[in-house]
Amino acid sequence: MRVVIVGATGNAGTALLRRLRAEPDVEAIGVARRIPADSGPYADMEWHPVDVGRDDATDRLTQIFEGAAAVVNLAWQIQPSHDSRQLYRTNVLGSRSVFRAALRAGVDTLVQASSVGVYAPGPKWAFVKESWQRTGVAESSYSRHKALVEGMLDEIESDHPTLRVVRLRPGLIFQRDAGTEIGRYFAGPLLPARLLRFGWVPLLPANPGLRMQAVHADDVADAYLRVLRADVRGAFNVAAGPVLDPMVLARVFHGLPLPVPGFALEGAASLSWWLRLQPVDRGWVKLALKAPLMSCDRARDELGWRPERTAVEALREVVDGLADRAGRPESPPLDPGNTRPGRLGGLLRGRLPGSGNPY
Repeated sequence: MRVVIVGATGNAGTALLRRLRAEPDVEAIGVARRIPADSGPYADMEWHPVDVGRDDATDRLTQIFEGAAAVVNLAWQIQPSHDSRQLYRTNVLGSRSVFRAALRAGVDTLVQASSVGVYAPGPKWAFVKESWQRTGVAESSYSRHKALVEGMLDEIESDHPTLRVVRLRPGLIFQRDAGTEIGRYFAGPLLPARLLRFGWVPLLPANPGLRMQAVHADDVADAYLRVLRADVRGAFNVAAGPVLDPMVLARVFHGLPLPVPGFALEGAASLSWWLRLQPVDRGWVKLALKAPLMSCDRARDELGWRPERTAVEALREVVDGLADRAGRPESPPLDPGNTRPGRLGGLLRGRLPGSGNPY
């Protein structure tokens, strides 16, 4: 089975490549804006450098997709948060190019990396199924873009019923190798990450809306493989337990929960983002407060998927990776080098948080 993975060098893509290496009948083809070094999980593969947001992306991807049984689209850009046009270009227009190329090439299966962010605001003390409304959280550009992309998939499913379309909707995806990447995307270069190696955070913001789900990247990769192997369609929620709430985090980091109202969290994020002190805008806080909890019953019942690691284990691993500056130097997104945007070396060169291409 020939599988083309678009965005194969990031967090989920790297985990998926590791997983597919154990499948002798699967030939993985990698697509990335900047191809990785020929080592580690990226070694001995066919690679194609393609920027999915370029005008010629559809034509180039069509040639790459020819003869493939499936396309897995993982390409997505989190930063620069101060350049909304760049994010829309890559996330929405780039996804459209991938979809058009898959249709032109006549692939049998299209698998899209969606997210809990596609859902409309929902409950924090109950779990929603895949049928929950998919209008996103309006204040979050990430959420709006996920909803727009799934809207395109709805049209494709209606117009091309023979194409098998699957969407995977995970919670937060963690692994050690993504520690540095996640740190620069969501915290920026001013975070004293080295202090996290002690596993102690004295004060933790507590709010009833701060209840989120996470999953280890290797478990997400297993879900993708099961989707490729099974004759299934539609959406699958993917997350591990327990729910990460302030009390769970307080136990993990031996800290004290400090009640903080939502407007204060949003205001602090907005001001510090506007001042270029950190890369996360108000929309990410709003998404964290409003995104629902997901039921993963369908993945369990139809895919036989069960996470091997708990959400707490995944969180501990990524925090350890952040503290140790872990990453994969072969991959531009996971490279732990210190001179790019979102890192201290980048800051010293005038590359402020939330600006500049983090790759």
